[in-house]
Amino acid sequence: MTTDAPAVTDALSAYGPARSTISGAPLSADVLARTDAYWRACNYLALGMIYLIDNPLLKLPLAPAHIKNRLLGHWGSSPGLSFVYTHLSRLIRDRGQRMIFLAGPGHGAPGVLAPVYLEGAYSEIYPEKSQDEAGMREFFRQFSFPGGIGSHCTPETPGSIHEGGELGYVLSHACGAAYDNPDLIVAAVVGDGESETGPLATSWHIDKFLNPARDGAVLPILHLNGYKINNPTLLARISRQELEDLLRGYGWTPCFVEGSDHESMHQAMAATLEHCVAEILRYWREARSGGAFVERPRWPMIVLRSPKGWGAPHDVGGHRLEGFWRAHQVPLADVKKNSEQLKLLENWMRGLKPEELFDANGKLLPEWRKLAPEGDRRMSASPHANGGSIKRALRLPDFRAYAAKTGTPGKTEAENTRPLGAFLRDTMKANPDNFRLFGPDETTSNKLDAVYEASKKLWLEAEFPEDRDGTEIARDGRVIEMLSEHTVEGMLEGYLLTGRHGMLSSYEAFVHIIDSMFNQHAKWLEISSHLSWRRSIASLNLLITSTVWRQDHNGFTHQDPGFLDVVVNKSANVTRIYLPPDANCLLSVADHCLRSEDYVNVIVSDKQMHLQYLDMPAAIQHCTKGIGIWEWASTDQGGEPDLVMASAGDIPTQEALAATVLLREAFPDVRIRFVNVVDLFKLQPSSEHPHGLNDRDFDSLFTVDKPVIFNFHGYPWLIHRLAYRRNNHVNLHVRGYKEKGNINTPMELAIRNETDRFSLAIDAIDRTPRLQRIGAHAKERFRNLQIDCRSHAYEHGIDSPEITGWKWPF
Repeated sequence: MTTDAPAVTDALSAYGPARSTISGAPLSADVLARTDAYWRACNYLALGMIYLIDNPLLKLPLAPAHIKNRLLGHWGSSPGLSFVYTHLSRLIRDRGQRMIFLAGPGHGAPGVLAPVYLEGAYSEIYPEKSQDEAGMREFFRQFSFPGGIGSHCTPETPGSIHEGGELGYVLSHACGAAYDNPDLIVAAVVGDGESETGPLATSWHIDKFLNPARDGAVLPILHLNGYKINNPTLLARISRQELEDLLRGYGWTPCFVEGSDHESMHQAMAATLEHCVAEILRYWREARSGGAFVERPRWPMIVLRSPKGWGAPHDVGGHRLEGFWRAHQVPLADVKKNSEQLKLLENWMRGLKPEELFDANGKLLPEWRKLAPEGDRRMSASPHANGGSIKRALRLPDFRAYAAKTGTPGKTEAENTRPLGAFLRDTMKANPDNFRLFGPDETTSNKLDAVYEASKKLWLEAEFPEDRDGTEIARDGRVIEMLSEHTVEGMLEGYLLTGRHGMLSSYEAFVHIIDSMFNQHAKWLEISSHLSWRRSIASLNLLITSTVWRQDHNGFTHQDPGFLDVVVNKSANVTRIYLPPDANCLLSVADHCLRSEDYVNVIVSDKQMHLQYLDMPAAIQHCTKGIGIWEWASTDQGGEPDLVMASAGDIPTQEALAATVLLREAFPDVRIRFVNVVDLFKLQPSSEHPHGLNDRDFDSLFTVDKPVIFNFHGYPWLIHRLAYRRNNHVNLHVRGYKEKGNINTPMELAIRNETDRFSLAIDAIDRTPRLQRIGAHAKERFRNLQIDCRSHAYEHGIDSPEITGWKWPF
C-alpha cells in the first residue's frame, strides 16, 4: 500500500527571486556586476577543474581530447560555496574585517579553490599555477588527478584549516579558531548533509562557549541545497518554521536567504552579511565597553537555500539535473564519449562568458579583480589559517618544581596526575591568551583541578547560588568542558591550527569517540609536513586517564585501552605514545609534549594513587631515553640475565615489579633484568619510526635468546605488532588486557587478564628453562595466592591489605 507524498511547498523551494529575512539592496549596479562576474569566474574555474585537461579558455571548440580521462569531483555544493566566498570577499574589501573561511560540505573544494586562485594566493604559493593560460591549465589538470590534489579543502589549499573530508566538525573547528582572536570572524559553511551528523548536531552549542569580551565570532552559514549523494536532506525538507525554531532553540538568530535568481540573491546575500557582521560588531562593542557582559549574545547565522548544482543544465537525458541529487558529483559524466553531453558542457561553460572574465592570456580582468581584498586580508592569505606563522612559544614553568617526593623507589604513593594539574595551572597563568585546557566533563575527576586556581571553567549560562560551592565556573574561564568529546576535540584542533596551544584530557574508554577525528588530524599533519609554506603548529596533546586497570566501579564498559592501536595505524612522522610509570615521568613527558610541534602526543597515565619510582633527575633521564633498565629492580648486573621482565604503563609496571619480588624470594639466585618502556615507539625498528631503537640497542636490552615477559597497559598484540621484526620476538611473551572484566577489584581484574604478579611469575617460570625444572612448588604457591586474592575480593568487595599496601621491599 502506498500513499501520496505531501506536496512540495513554495516555502521549501530553492528557486525564484530571493526571499530573505533582511531586506535591502545595498549593491550599486557597478558592484553588483562585479560581484556576479567574480562568481561566474569561480564557477567557470570549478567546471574546468572537474572536466578539463587542456583548452582552459575554450579558445578552441571543446573536443574529447580536452577532457580528463577520469572525471572526479563534485559540482553540487561548489556554486553555493563560491557564492558565499565571493560575498565575504566583497565585504572584507569594503570593511577591512579579518575573516577566515571554513567549508564544511564534503568534496566542496572546487567552490573554494576557484576564489583562492582568483585572489592570487594560490599562484603565490604554487608559481606554476600562474595567473595566465598555462597556469590555469596546470590548475585544472591537478584537481583530482594523480600527483595533484584532492576534492576536499586539503592542507594544500591556502586559507584552509578544515579539510571537510569527514563531515561534522566545521563548527567546532571554527569555534576553536575564534578563541582568543578578538577581531576575527570565522565564516563556517555547514552542509545540509553534514548537518545530519552527530558531531555537527551537538556543535551548534558552540554559541554558548564564545565570550564576546575576548573571543572572535563564528558566523555559521547553513547551506540548504537539498540533497546528499542520493537522498534529500532532512533540514531542507522540514518546514521553515520548524527549522527556524530549531536554530533559535540552539541559541542562534537565523537570517534566511533563499532563491536562485542571481541579481536578487546577490542583493539579499549582501544585505544579510552586512546585517550579520554589524550585529557581531555590536555584541563585541557592548561586551568590551568597560563592564563584563550580562547576557550571552544570540549570535547571527545565515540559512542559504539554493539549488543543488546551481547553474547546471536543468535536464539531461530525460532526467532532472540542477536542483536534484544527480548534480551532486560530476553532472555530465559521459562527456568524453557522448557528443551530446560534450556539447552541453561546452554551451554551459561558454554561457559563463569566459571572454568577459579573463583577458587573452587568462588573467582575471582588473575590473573584476577589484572585488577581492588584498594582502593578508584575503581569506586565502590570512595568517590565522597558517597558524604556525603567528604561533608564540609557550612560557612554561620549570616542571622540576612540581616533582613528587619519592625517596627509595617503590616506597611512596601519589596521585600521578595531580602534580601535572599544578604544572598546567601555572602554564595557564603564564599564557593567559595562548593556552587552554579541554575535556568532556572530567577535569576534576582526572585530578587536574589545580588549574581552577588559575582559571575556572567557561560558563556563560544561568548560575545558581549552589554553583559557588565547588562547581568552578566563570564567564572568563579558560577551561572548556562540554560533554561531547567531538566538540571539545574540534575546538582544540581549531585552536592549534590557528597558532595556539592546548591539551585535552579524557577517560580512556571514551577517547575512542574521537578515533576518526584523530585520524583526520594526523592525516592533516602528515600532508602539512611536506608543504614548505605551512608553518609548524603546536602538537595535539591528549592525556588519556581513568584507565582500564582502575575501573572497578565503572565496569566493563569503561575498560578499553584500544585507542593506542588506532594511533599506531597513522604515520610515524606525526604519532607519539607515552606511558609514564609515575608522576615525575608524567611531568617530564608533559613538558616535552607541550614544547613539541606537528605531532599527536598520546599520554596514558592513571589518576589514582600509585607507587612512585623515580626522583626527578632519574625520571628525566629515563624519559629522555624512552626506554631503559631499572638497575635498582634488576639482579643481572655483570652477567647475562635468566629472563627479562618488561613493562609499559603504571599498573603493569607495579605488577611486573611485584612479580620479580616473588621470583627473587622463591629463587634467590635468579638473574632478572627489569626494563621499563615510556616511549612505546622505541619498540619499533628505527627504520619504521624515528623514535625506534636500532637492532643492536634493542638486542642489548632484551637479549637475543632469553625469555621476555612483557606486561603491557593495552591489548597484548600491539606489542607483537611493533616488535615482530626483532631478533628475539620468538621469546617475547606479552600480557595485557584481553576483554575480561566487569565490576572487579584492581587485583581481580589483573588476574582475569593474566597481568597480575602471580600470573607473570608463573609465566616466567614456565619460560625460563632453569626455573621450569625447579619451579613447581613456587607455581603452586602463587596459584594459591591468586585464589586467596579472589576470595577476599568476593567477600569484602576490596583487595586485601597485602595487595593494596604492597611496597617495593628491597
